[in-house]
Amino acid sequence: MTNHRIALVPGDGIGSEVIPAARRVLDTVAARHGIRFTYDSFNWSCERYVNEGAMMPEDGLDLLRGHDAILLGAVGYPGVPDHVSLWGLLIPIRRGFQQYVNLRPIRVFDGVPSPLREARPGEVDFVVVRENVEGEYGEIGGRSGRGFPEEMAIQEAVFTRQGVNRILDYAFTLAEQRGHRLTSATKSNGIVHTMPFWDELVAERAVLHPDVTWDQEHIDALAAKFVLDPARFDVVVASNLFGDILSDLAAAVAGSIGIAPAANLNPERDFPSMFEPVHGSAPDIAGRGIANPLGAIWSAAMMLDHLGHPEAAVEVTDAIAAVLAKTRVRTPDLGGTATTRQFTEALLELI
Repeated sequence: MTNHRIALVPGDGIGSEVIPAARRVLDTVAARHGIRFTYDSFNWSCERYVNEGAMMPEDGLDLLRGHDAILLGAVGYPGVPDHVSLWGLLIPIRRGFQQYVNLRPIRVFDGVPSPLREARPGEVDFVVVRENVEGEYGEIGGRSGRGFPEEMAIQEAVFTRQGVNRILDYAFTLAEQRGHRLTSATKSNGIVHTMPFWDELVAERAVLHPDVTWDQEHIDALAAKFVLDPARFDVVVASNLFGDILSDLAAAVAGSIGIAPAANLNPERDFPSMFEPVHGSAPDIAGRGIANPLGAIWSAAMMLDHLGHPEAAVEVTDAIAAVLAKTRVRTPDLGGTATTRQFTEALLELI
């Protein structure tokens, strides 16, 4: 029996409601595939920040380091500024563990109508590969003259050859395994240094992947094409900021950000990777037991695949597709009345 040690970080809001649902699914599938999960839970959250002045303890990364993967619920809550909660928990984990690939699959499921007339099940199925540790979300910069008319803020974007090359290689390799098509997001007509550098490296790495047909799109035009013709895309690679925006837009195209998963990967496996739903903490419904667990469950399926259990992962994603296509069980965000528990049990029956 294969044993994996998993760190659970429920976090804020509905995180503590969707992570138990994902764990139930993991344990059910694991029992059928000779897998055993050992869980360690960490109560790191905005509540901890309010009570103790930090989202996680100083040795937080050391406490996570020995795990095979991290399953996170949500980060952020009213009363704690977003830059405090994110830079106090999520971003230190991503950067401390070199989780430089943020992977977000996008799929229109039968039973979840897209707001777009032309986005049909079986036709829209692509992946956004986002650079996850540098780019526009750099730490270099600052503010001066606070409170005076001359007050200013400077934020530096940092693009390194190593950082860009490794995310491009990951994206091109993924395209080789999928539909052999890649689109690069850029804005080199307006951003004079970093984006031309990005474009040059895309062209260089493309030579190493001759089986992949690739193009590049300015981010504004690309956002429009996500809406006008989402079925045209296979693998989309983007910098930290552009990938962040595009992946949320794509989740909305797919019908609900509540079902969208994400993986923060360290492909070399020198450190644990982290898996999380995209939906956030949803404080308006927290505690009511009606949160959609699919984002967390699909994230758990991505974790299974990363840990070397692709068949188990497919069982979970097939069950997600089946519960949406073959039943009318829906949480309120999908137009239904089911609770988190009822929805999870319906999915477990199909598994």
